[in-house]
Amino acid sequence: MSEKKQEFWRWKEYRRHDETMDWKNADIISAGVDIGSVSSQAAIMLDGKLYAFSNQRTGFDSPESARQAINWAMEGTGMTLDAIHYSVGTGYGRVNVPFADKAITEIACHARGGNFMYGPGVRTILDMGGQDCKAIRCDHRGKVEAFLMNDKCAAGTGRGMEVFADLLSVPIEEVGELSHSVEEEPEPVSSTCVVFAKSEASALLREGWPKNKVLAAYCSAMAHRVVTLLERIEVQKDFAITGGIAKNSGVVKRLEKELGLEALKTTYDTQIAGALGGALFAQALETKRRKA
Repeated sequence: MSEKKQEFWRWKEYRRHDETMDWKNADIISAGVDIGSVSSQAAIMLDGKLYAFSNQRTGFDSPESARQAINWAMEGTGMTLDAIHYSVGTGYGRVNVPFADKAITEIACHARGGNFMYGPGVRTILDMGGQDCKAIRCDHRGKVEAFLMNDKCAAGTGRGMEVFADLLSVPIEEVGELSHSVEEEPEPVSSTCVVFAKSEASALLREGWPKNKVLAAYCSAMAHRVVTLLERIEVQKDFAITGGIAKNSGVVKRLEKELGLEALKTTYDTQIAGALGGALFAQALETKRRKA
């Protein structure tokens, strides 16, 4: 029997909950579920404080992905779905979250979640998702003022990076650091289409380019494509990055260098920004409902 091929693109799924908090003492329990095209996250808040979250691969069935995400976030807490007072669905599959009280766009949720994660000073948020890239300008409350979105191709997204990790047989968590181990920065590969970029990378490998140099060229291409989007929205100094690519130093450091700005740092997981924003909206909507 042949061995199963290693899936280098596959990132680690995980969940967390704060054992110092007791959900039974909370006045309002709110939740946000972000069903993206590639990954799904659920965030649960107790009176506006993050209590639990999960991050996993999106399946073929959006409603089932939503149920799995929220159930996994609650795992080990003793909490059940009926304990949550208000839930918001967001992301690509936001209208397919069966238990959500409301659906809100991922643009609004990432702005609100980014505001919570990075503080009221953040004015520009870059969400580098699985299949698209969004540049968002917001105010001190996390309210969207303007945004631009690029969803024409996966070349500048998380899925594009997954394709490259698999092509080069490099675990996706190691791509960023490996891309920095080059003596001289190479020219970027094609960033207009992931298919063209993959073809170009394959040709470079045949020419004898080492994997780290090919990765450096692709990370550079991704960064340049994103900078173009940010410049169109007039990026302001205090900017932050959300999504899985925010964890890839190969893209982030090249992006910062090209912009001449350093992205804000956070202790929160950058992939839960959308779900976190959804939970914050849910908190506000439940408060409003109680006052009505």
